[in-house]
Parts: sequence; structure tokens; C-alpha cells
Amino acid sequence: MFEQIEKDLDYIINNKQIRTIFQPIVSLKDGSIFGHEALSRIICQSSISNPDELFASAEKYNRLWQLELLCRTKALEAAFIFMIPSYSKKLFINVNPQIIHDENFKTGFTKEFLRQYKINPSSIIFEITERNVITDISSFKSTITYYKNQEYSIAIDDTGAGYSGLNLISEVSPHFIKLDMNLIRGIDKDMLKHALVKGMVEFSNASNISIIAEGIETYEELKTVIDLGVQYGQGYYIQKPDEKIMEISKQVKKDISEINLNKDYLTFGSSSKIFIKNLSRRSYVVNLKEKVDNVYEIFKKDKDCSGICVLDGDIPAGIVTREKIALKLSGNYGYSLYHNKCISEIMDRKFLSVEKDVPVNMVSNMAMNRTNDKLYDFIVITDNGNYEGTVTIKDLLQKSTELEVSAAKHQNPLTGLPGNVIIEQTLSRLISSRQEYSVAY
Repeated sequence: MFEQIEKDLDYIINNKQIRTIFQPIVSLKDGSIFGHEALSRIICQSSISNPDELFASAEKYNRLWQLELLCRTKALEAAFIFMIPSYSKKLFINVNPQIIHDENFKTGFTKEFLRQYKINPSSIIFEITERNVITDISSFKSTITYYKNQEYSIAIDDTGAGYSGLNLISEVSPHFIKLDMNLIRGIDKDMLKHALVKGMVEFSNASNISIIAEGIETYEELKTVIDLGVQYGQGYYIQKPDEKIMEISKQVKKDISEINLNKDYLTFGSSSKIFIKNLSRRSYVVNLKEKVDNVYEIFKKDKDCSGICVLDGDIPAGIVTREKIALKLSGNYGYSLYHNKCISEIMDRKFLSVEKDVPVNMVSNMAMNRTNDKLYDFIVITDNGNYEGTVTIKDLLQKSTELEVSAAKHQNPLTGLPGNVIIEQTLSRLISSRQEYSVAY
């Protein structure tokens, strides 16, 4: 089998059995295309099934230089020779750390080499993966400085997938950090991932390094990374890789625009002017006849799930929290008594439910006025009585605090009225929404 893999690898390289596809990297401010990552795909029948296996095999059989040269050449040809009109954005090219450090690469990837494709080095961004071990960081740092001086940009790829990412970032000081897709997957539900990316965004703002979120596959993931302040995004939800360069769909651009409008509103408003629907998230729901055992399984499988809403049709009828179901099923006979019963028999029927257009500050007051045993229960949000989503106490208090601090920071210190930043944000939102408004000056 190993002989066959080596044979197939040589066939792919010698017969140039590689094609390039492009996946867009877009601004998460307006959905405009910033650049594309060039991805390589095998075009012949082979025992090597995917690109990861292809590059791993090339490294194992000492063919990495030849394979990367083929992939780079194919990418440049596809973008700057065969494409009509010629490519005009930033092209992200993956480079193994050992290869970029190789003298052959330095002599082969010169400005003269790029001129034959009519390419300016400032259009090329080298993606260096942190999955590969860098043995001589001092020499590697010198190499990166050399390419920066040649006007190339540097991106650290797969940040969060390896174990030396922060060291590599601090040594290299890249222009871009690409967050690994496993860090983005389910970020809307995973508070640890949420906190990690939030920290990376704060770091990027302080260091003037842009963040690119890879592997965005759902609207919820897109919304979360935009809310956190990530500058660029890439993933199947935005657009799948393709041989052709295509425009981003109007729906995705609309999603990005609306999320940003809502974000600006949340950032520069006050808790008395912002509705609770802006904090609402879809969470687990079950019907009245769902077995207690099945509901308990949800909590066991999802450690981040703090509560489940029980619906009668589309109308919230009760809630179940992790602590209270665990208490019911504990003891010598708890599980035996309840596990096969319907959830309606043990759910809490007295819960806080509010319509989606209630201001955040009012919801906060209602939540804090509950009895101690219900003080930390999540809040159910409804739309004309039908289930809309839920808001946790943590999210409610965190957002209320952020809003009040932000409002205070941007108020005129003498009058307490909104300052220039809030006025500009409000005008931008009103202009974009195309709704009627009046201005008194």
C-alpha cells in the first residue's frame, strides 16, 4: 500500500494532476471580497484521497518542495493567466514553514518570478500553518522579515489547532491570524470558544493584526464572530470553494449588513432603548410529551446547555434547568420514579416569559425581582405568545453593563446627551435602513 501511495504521489507531481479552486475571504463589515485562498485538489484517480493526505505523503517521501512548487504555480496560473479578467484581489497561498525557509523557495519566488505573471508582491499573502513544527525559530524569523521587506504579507494559519500558536505569533508578528475552523465550529453555543476568540480580537486590536475566522458554516456562527469584532470571514456559509471567482450572494451580504447594523445599535444604544429580542438565542426545545430520560440525555450530551424550553405547539408551557432536573433524578429512587414520565410532569410552569419588544432594562428589573430559587433561571422570549428564543441571566447582565458603560463613555460630559460617535452611528443606521427620520440641528 505504501509503495502505491508513493507511486501515485509521483504520478500526481510529474503529470501535474492538480487543479486550483478559490474560496473567498470577505470583510465582516460589508461583505466585500478582500481576497481568496488558493486550495489544491487532485484531478486523477488515486489512493491518496484528500489534500491533507497528499501533503502528508509528500513530506513523508521527501517530495514536499516539488508538490508545493506545483500547487503554487497552478494557483498563479489559474488566477493571473487563465482567468479573464485577471485576478485583482489578495491571493492567500499556503506554504509549509520548512519550505518558506528553504533557499530554493527564496531564489524561486522572487519579484522577477512574479513579473512573468504580472503580479505585485503586495497581492500575495503567505499562509503559514502552525500545525508544522518550526525547529529554528531565529532563522525562520529572519526569513519572514525578508519576505515582509519584499512587500509580501504573512498570515498564521490554523491558529488554535497546534500548541505553539502564541509563540509563533509573537515571534513572527504576522499581518493576519486565521482562526482554525474547529475554534469557530459551534462558537455560538460554546462559551469557552467564545471567550478565546474574544481574547484574540482584543489582542488583534492592540497589535494591529487582522483576524480571519475560517470555517463559518452557519448564520449563528457568522453572527457571533461579527458581534465579537472579527474583521474577516471565510467558510461554506459565505461561499464554497470554486474554480471560478464569483460574487458573494446578496443574501450573505444582507446578513452581514444587518448583523452589523444591529451590533452598532447594541453597542451605542442604552438598555432602555434596546429590545430583548436582540439578545435572544434559539435553544433546545421539547414538547410536553417528551420523556424525562430523553431530556436528561440532552443535558448529558451538551455540557453548555443550561436549560430547555417545553412547548405546547409553539407556545412556551414550561422550562427545565440542568440543576432542577438533576435534583429530581437524584437520590435512591429519583431516576426510577421519573425517567419514564413525560417532561410536563416535572417542568417548572412558573417562569419568566417576555415579548421580544420589551426593553432590556425592564427585563433586567423583572429578572432581578424573582425569588432566590428562580433568580438565575433563563428567560423565555416570545413573539405574540409564540416561542422566539431564550436569554441567559449572564448574557442579560453582561449586555446591560456593556450598554451602560458604552453609553456613558460616548455621552457629552457636560450635558449627558449623546456625543458625536453615537450621533454618527445612529445616522448611518437610519440611512442604511431607508426609513423616514428627522434631524434637528
